[in-house]
Order: sequence, then C-alpha cells, then structure tokens
Amino acid sequence: MYQRTVFITGGAGFIGSHVVRLFVNKYPNYKIVNLDALTYAGNLENLKDVEDKPNYVFEKIDIVDAAAVNELFKKYQPDGVIHLAAESHVDRSIHSPLDFVYTNVIGTVNLLNAAKDLWLGTTHPSGGTWEQARFHHVSTDEVYGSLGETGFFTEATPYDPHSPYSASKAASDHFVKAYADTYGLPIVITNCSNNYGPNHFPEKLIPLMIHNIIHNKPLPVYGDGKNTRDWLYVIDHARAIDLVFHKGRNGEKYNVGGFNEWKNIDLVKLLCKLMDEKLGRPAGTSEQLITFVKDRPGHDLRYAIDATKIHKELGWSPSVTFEEGLSQTIDWFLNNQEWLNHVTSGEYQQYYKKQYNLDAPK
Repeated sequence: MYQRTVFITGGAGFIGSHVVRLFVNKYPNYKIVNLDALTYAGNLENLKDVEDKPNYVFEKIDIVDAAAVNELFKKYQPDGVIHLAAESHVDRSIHSPLDFVYTNVIGTVNLLNAAKDLWLGTTHPSGGTWEQARFHHVSTDEVYGSLGETGFFTEATPYDPHSPYSASKAASDHFVKAYADTYGLPIVITNCSNNYGPNHFPEKLIPLMIHNIIHNKPLPVYGDGKNTRDWLYVIDHARAIDLVFHKGRNGEKYNVGGFNEWKNIDLVKLLCKLMDEKLGRPAGTSEQLITFVKDRPGHDLRYAIDATKIHKELGWSPSVTFEEGLSQTIDWFLNNQEWLNHVTSGEYQQYYKKQYNLDAPK
C-alpha cells in the first residue's frame, strides 16, 4: 500500500522528467503518476531508467480535456499534484498564443477543479481527511516582466508579463492563488529562473548552441546579445520542488534561482570555449559561428531571482556552480548524441508507439 499518490503533470518534459526521476527513486513508498499529452516537447525516452519501476505509472492525457482529468482523479485519488505541464517556448507563444491559453490557463483550471472536488468534496479512501493534500504549481520568473541593470525579483514583485507565454503563466498563477483564497485549496507556487541541464529540448538556447557547435552550424543570438538571464541547473530545481512540495507553507510562493546571471552573448562565448576544449578544436573555432539575428518582439532585457526565502525557510541552495553544471551538461549531450539525434530528427516520437502502443504526437 503506497503512502501517497502524486500526479506529476508534464512529466515527460525537460524539468518534469527530472522531477519524476527524483520522486520515483527517492520515494519508493509513493505511487508516481506521470500525466503528459506527449506534444513535441514530451519525450518518454527521458524516463527509460525508471519506466519499469513498480511505483511509476504513465498516463497519456491532455489536461485541456476536463472529463479526462476528472476521470484520472477518480481512478487514482491522488493527494498530491505537482503541475509542470505547460507550453513554454516564448517564440511559439508569439506565433500561436491560443495554444498557450488552452494548456497553461484552461488546463490549470481543470486540474484545480478536479483537486478541489476530490480533496474538499470527498472522504479520503482511508476514511479520514485529505490532510496531506497539496497542489504545487510550477511557474516562471517571466511573470514578473523585465528588470533594469539592477534589482531582483522577489515573491512580492508585481506581475508584469510581456509575452503571450508569460501572460498565460501569470494567469495560471493567479487562478491557483484564487482557488486557495476562495475554496481553501492547499497550494504552493514556485517561480523559477531559466533551467539548463541534461535532456533539454534543443529549441532552447543552451542545447541549441551545443547541437549547432557539434555540427558547425550558425549560433543565432538575438539582438546585441546583452539580454541577461539567471540560470538554474535542472537537477537543483527538482530538489527545490521536492522541498517546497513537502515542507513549504500552504498558500505561499517561493522563487527558485541559480544566483547566476549571464548575458546571452557571454554565455554563448563560454559554451564555445568549453566545446572547443571538449571537442579538441583550436581555441576560437566555435566562436566564429556566432550570428546576430533580429531581436524577438517584447524581448525582456534582464531576469534575476532573489531566492533568499527558499534558502532561509527550507535550506535550499544550488549544488553546483554554473561552470560545473554547464560542463556536466555538455558532457551529457556529447555522451548522448543518439538522444539528441532522435529529438532533432523526430525519431524520438516513435518511442511512444514501440514502448506504450500509443499514437505519436501530432
């Protein structure tokens, strides 16, 4: 008999797969149910190492389908939800904003309704109350907008989203908080900075640059490259989610950042340097591939997270420096080029059919 049943939405994605792996291995007395629609960014190859564990279950579901969401809540009766499922790429949101509204807003509300109906409207299967119940909503620092040259985002920073993506995430944050205030739903929210690490889908900056350097392709950098981001190692983010889910205070939000700001151009140059060293190329070879391209609309200048609260209350801090984490990330991609080739070619989508007898994503 499992102590808890925890839904992890978006568990086949980049961050979600690391959270699933952590929970499956760390909590063998939990049943971990991975809910994922298997859109282009969902990759079950990310979870090959845990897919046969007895406490792991995968369910293919689109959280926009309220009836399907309700059915799974009735089937498994979870007392925990860690909600990571989201459309997350800013460029895609500029071209297809409604996709972000459906998944990030409507999908989140569907999960909230199902959790509310279960935890506040039924008796726990043991006959008691849902005292352990918790809805952990994972969000982004982009809801806060853009910073100037100084200052940091805190948990009290007003929301000021500038892209359809960040607007959809801001809306979902507000709905989660509203369900706590209106219905008393037990929730926590985390807002994280840019993640990087193993299994990162190669449309994002760091894996895209690694892939292009390997294949001697141009390295596109938006504008003048001075946009600044705070980078967080994905395994450290998974650790933070574990801590907040179990020990965070109900109704609270926690910012999670790497204390690690880099201008995009400086980051790309560092990547070039490390890649040249690891690939045995003459110094400066990869830097010649840098190509400046037209800036994206509404491109925020700078993000920087103040993660003091999670550090002071829960004792969390990054476990690696950026240079260590970046080196480990490069090594992972160099050692897993079959994974990278499967993703860039679309071959990874066949894994769903072979392993789970599922239709590949549209």
